Amino acid sequence: MFFKQLRSLTLQKNITLILKSRVKDFKSSKVKTIGVIFDYEAYHDYDFFRALVNDFGLGYNNIQFISMIGMEKDKPNSWDAFFSKESFDWLGRPKSAEIDEFTYKPFDVLISYYKSNKLELNLITARSKANFKIGLSNDDPRLHDFTLDIEPKDTDIFKIELTKYLTQLNRL
Repeated sequence: MFFKQLRSLTLQKNITLILKSRVKDFKSSKVKTIGVIFDYEAYHDYDFFRALVNDFGLGYNNIQFISMIGMEKDKPNSWDAFFSKESFDWLGRPKSAEIDEFTYKPFDVLISYYKSNKLELNLITARSKANFKIGLSNDDPRLHDFTLDIEPKDTDIFKIELTKYLTQLNRL
């Protein structure tokens, strides 16, 4: 119990330190690469995101996924990147090369497609080097540059709103 509390505190402290040091240098260029992070247990429709990227006029190689699963042993057979709570040490540092690869890639847009306030998801969102971060959760407004307050199951609304706002921001 003590280690779980200590781990939660260190994860939250890491998130706060990362967000304080983040420099928001928005580039107004068109979207070419998209990263998507989500909670696999709550939502995992990859085809929706692939169709969305296709509607934006981008190829499937311009999108990268990473998702949180319950436990490492529950990892689905897929080519996409997965992580779990075991992918972090007790100080909140990632132990997985997949996490490092995802967070260091400079996406034009990062979509944090989760509502749950899980520290591991928030840490990866905070660590991401993405230029513009879009999220569904408003639990910590520092995490995202733009928040759409909808449920993950409302994919049609998300698609309409995302397209509308990215067009208004001259990103599409």
